[in-house]
Amino acid sequence: MSSDEHNAEQSEIDPWQGDVRLVEFFGEAWPAIEGFHRLLTDEGVLRGLVGPREVGRLWERHLLNSAAVVPFLPETGRIIDIGSGAGLPGIVVAAMRPHAEVILLEPMERRIDWLTEVVDELGLSNAVVTRGRAEELHGELRADAVTARAVAPLDRLYRWALPLLGKGGVLVALKGARAQDEVEAGARWAKKLGGAAAEVISASTIEGAEQTNVVRVVREAERGVR
Repeated sequence: MSSDEHNAEQSEIDPWQGDVRLVEFFGEAWPAIEGFHRLLTDEGVLRGLVGPREVGRLWERHLLNSAAVVPFLPETGRIIDIGSGAGLPGIVVAAMRPHAEVILLEPMERRIDWLTEVVDELGLSNAVVTRGRAEELHGELRADAVTARAVAPLDRLYRWALPLLGKGGVLVALKGARAQDEVEAGARWAKKLGGAAAEVISASTIEGAEQTNVVRVVREAERGVR
């Protein structure tokens, strides 16, 4: 199948495939993002990292959804993506924040292999694939920002993520329709770990794409649970 035929087939599956606004939106990150889409569509499905039914909504539900977190992240410094999995949002963040060090933190070996191959294939020299769990790296690894997508409820995520942040660092988590409920349920843990009151932000990317709930928490003080 030629690349044109492949694109035409994908256009029938995914309404966003071939939309020129994607190129404009992603800008200089576009070659890496397009390559990541191709890898997810092919190898990602074969290796069980992406369900076959997700191929037709990769752009809106996964890549644009991941990109919604980027405006809330620093342009430089260190960003840790907890539970990177297939690379969402970590690979997207690395492509769109080329001057930041992006650590893709993932405990599962087969996903580490995948992330390493993706980083090499896309030439993302600012991305560092690291095997481990966030809670194992408390006191060893420090970041300016932490991201997470579909990893855990906020009460648990706070315990994993906030100790990785210095004072002024920010946790930016992609959440679903129940984001506010999670914020309320986890407020006690955020406060105990030095987090400020959480903001729930409805973030958008391209007109017509589904908006995304982003939960943003700044760590105001470095303290553990007493």
